[in-house]
Amino acid sequence: MYYVYILYSPDHNRFYIGQTNNMEARLYRHNSGYEKSTSPYAPWIIKCVIEKSTRGDALILEKKLKNLSPERLRQFIEKYS
Repeated sequence: MYYVYILYSPDHNRFYIGQTNNMEARLYRHNSGYEKSTSPYAPWIIKCVIEKSTRGDALILEKKLKNLSPERLRQFIEKYS
């Protein structure tokens, strides 16, 4: 299984969207400074996780979510969390 996830940094009011096949390890990497693009905004909390059966499906959803405005992203989170 693959997961599309939305993380939120409450300290910086920022969202991050990604996909992985190991959610626990991925969140650890984001919060431990291993990911250069997200390390300045840690700590991150999980706002939404969507399960997909293939990586291709996960990549398609990830791309769609990254194109949403912050307000539309919040609406998505409310609907699917």
